[in-house]
Amino acid sequence: MTAVLIGMLAGAAATKTLAQGDRLPGINAVNHVGISVEHFDEALAFYTQKMGFREAFVVRDERGQPVLAYVQVSRTTFIELLPATASRRPGLDHLGLHVEDARATIAALKQRGITVEDARIGRTKAVIANALDPGGVRLELTELPPESLQAKAIESWK
Repeated sequence: MTAVLIGMLAGAAATKTLAQGDRLPGINAVNHVGISVEHFDEALAFYTQKMGFREAFVVRDERGQPVLAYVQVSRTTFIELLPATASRRPGLDHLGLHVEDARATIAALKQRGITVEDARIGRTKAVIANALDPGGVRLELTELPPESLQAKAIESWK
């Protein structure tokens, strides 16, 4: 009986260790969900006025048109609103994953056979890179240096 119990405990420990060993290092949490919207101002008003979320920031182009907005749901969780375009249909656009080190995460993903773009500095001064899941959902890896608009919003959360 003791041998059976020891075998069960060892098997459970090995299973747990192996499952955690597959976890990608450096991914902290879901940082944001990107949603493409047809009526940007209406959507921003909905999330801020109706839902009561904080407008963290809006990025505008040289003509003053909105490129994206981050609405802060909690200290570290956002909804990113993006204007719909001919190449960006309304609906779920991407899932943003907060990573500690984008370049290290990219290297780990490539070792696993995942196609992922090289890191670049985005409009919000975050380091980002994209990969696709098997269903075509874009996964945006997001490293948040202190100068990024996201990090500044997180730090100013009350």
